[in-house]
Amino acid sequence: MPASDDLQRCFWAGDDPQMRAYHDDEWGVPERDSRALWEKLVLDGFQAGLSWSIILRKRAAFREAFAGFDPDAVAAFGEPEIAELLGNAAIIRSRAKIEAAIGSARTYCAMRDGGEDFSDFCWSFTGGEVLRGDGATFPAKTPLSEDVSKELKRRGFKFVGPVIVYAWMQAVGIVNDHSADCYRREQV
Repeated sequence: MPASDDLQRCFWAGDDPQMRAYHDDEWGVPERDSRALWEKLVLDGFQAGLSWSIILRKRAAFREAFAGFDPDAVAAFGEPEIAELLGNAAIIRSRAKIEAAIGSARTYCAMRDGGEDFSDFCWSFTGGEVLRGDGATFPAKTPLSEDVSKELKRRGFKFVGPVIVYAWMQAVGIVNDHSADCYRREQV
């Protein structure tokens, strides 16, 4: 359904101004920055079982609570920081998700310190190219997201099942899944 500005968007953007802004400005835009890719992967993990609009409303609080998603800072978090995060009502207070974010920061840093760029790793699954969905079908997961999920898990990442990974691949523009009639499809 077109929003009040008469632009045709993907159905999920709805009429919520924050979701529309996210759709218009971020979703599906190819992201090549390693830290930003990692941040979005962590946030998609926090989204598991919740709506993305909740994460968007809390994103600024997440950034503050997780040291601006500086992987080195988050990797250094220990039990005192976990306790503080569990007491922070401005974020999702799930011990498993918090510990997964810290663990993923450690994995990210280990990859970097071992000479592997996270962006290169993420984009290696598509040869650096954006995959284009057909604009009519929107799977929850794909064989590719299953492969990426397996590799992320093998490396130690958590909350990276194939459904979360596919949503992340869409969000960071590895897959262009804007609907066929969406005005952003050709732009990204």
